[in-house]
Amino acid sequence: MSDASNETARENPRKVREGVVVSDKMASTLVVAVNERVSHPRYGKTVQRTKKLYVHDADNEARVGDRVRVVETRPLSKLKRWRLTEIVERAR
Repeated sequence: MSDASNETARENPRKVREGVVVSDKMASTLVVAVNERVSHPRYGKTVQRTKKLYVHDADNEARVGDRVRVVETRPLSKLKRWRLTEIVERAR
């Protein structure tokens, strides 16, 4: 396989999540709350779980309340494992 085709078809694609910015107090870092709906293992009821992700925002463009799309990346710091790809919707 050539290098060009290897770059386009990754064996393990990066995870993409969508969530709401909870905090933008840090320099070039956001805290994004991602909601996930999962079925309870025993009772079958749908439960909402929230996970806080630390996201790298190089240009400090996102604000609290914005809906953003993030992508998995290499570890950037102790907690940061995600990168901002786009702002889906601005906070009103």
